[in-house]
Amino acid sequence: MSALALSVLLSLVSALGYAGGAIVQERVAVTSPGSAYLPLRRPGWWGALALNGLGGLLHVVALAYGPLSIVQPLGALTIVFALPLATLCVGRRAGATAWRGAVMATVGLAGLLSLVGSSQDHALDAAQRLAAAIVTGGAVVALMCASRAAHRHPAVRSVLLATAAGIAFGMSSVFTKSVTVGWDGGLDSSGTLFSLALIAVFSVAGVLLSQASYAGGGLAAPLATLTVVNPVLAAVVGILMFGETFRYGTTGTLLALGCGVLAAGGLIMLTTERMEETEPRAPEPSAAAGAQITGTVLSSVPRQRVDGEDVRGPAHADGPLTEQGMRELLAPTPAADTAPGDADEPAPPKERSPAAPYARRTIPHRRRPRVRS
Repeated sequence: MSALALSVLLSLVSALGYAGGAIVQERVAVTSPGSAYLPLRRPGWWGALALNGLGGLLHVVALAYGPLSIVQPLGALTIVFALPLATLCVGRRAGATAWRGAVMATVGLAGLLSLVGSSQDHALDAAQRLAAAIVTGGAVVALMCASRAAHRHPAVRSVLLATAAGIAFGMSSVFTKSVTVGWDGGLDSSGTLFSLALIAVFSVAGVLLSQASYAGGGLAAPLATLTVVNPVLAAVVGILMFGETFRYGTTGTLLALGCGVLAAGGLIMLTTERMEETEPRAPEPSAAAGAQITGTVLSSVPRQRVDGEDVRGPAHADGPLTEQGMRELLAPTPAADTAPGDADEPAPPKERSPAAPYARRTIPHRRRPRVRS
């Protein structure tokens, strides 16, 4: 097997390792919501770390056998491998929108990385290391604060945390490259110790943030964000600090911008698809709740009294109106057709008693005047 074929094979296996680690991390985040950042008591989380470590190791070995222009774009296949693996392993099917977004993000990232040229390797000086550490730390902290502010939108919070994780991993790769280029075989240099400390801090921060990004955000959106942000940031730093350029001059730059827009569109599509899945629905009122609301409203109606007595009856005078009380309230109440003292004289034939609760009120000890023809 040639060196190029071995490099491609190792890159594919590395992408599978990253995809498997992401699936396990997402399942751990779903089943342990109380420990979003550091679920140390979950064996699955340690298994995810092992899979991610295996993927990183194979990626480094692939870079030793093959060119960067081929190995880096193949790493973008992680999100494409993760969707069918999630269907096979955990029974989670991805919709058409998720597949379109994943393919767009992968194609855009692969095209962008393939257009980045190479230059002579050189280490970062002290001022560049300090500036990169300050800017990266500030960006990560700002994204974490933004994710806390967006806690009501799990998909947005997940993407913000995944972006912070991608930035941390990307800068860890940049400092790793700087250390390997300027390595002189010893640790007596203060710059080397500072770089190693930054690598450790950003790597741990990336692991914790990536784990937290899967809580409530699903699998596709945070994984695609992490997969895109990590190498893109490394490429940007390489262009700004290492003197790397895009191939084919102005044409290559325009193509790279188009690939970046395509990758960003895929990420937006994945985020929108996840937001539609997690959008809360208004609960439908139950029959018991409706009856309680009706009783509360009717109990606030002013009481109508007929002949000095409450039409609701003594059982409903002080409490909410029930169904039995409602029937008693709507029942017609017989009105007095004759005045007191005139029981032998009927009311005029065309005079009708008003319906309850507007029954005619009688005043005790008062006689109605008689009208005789």
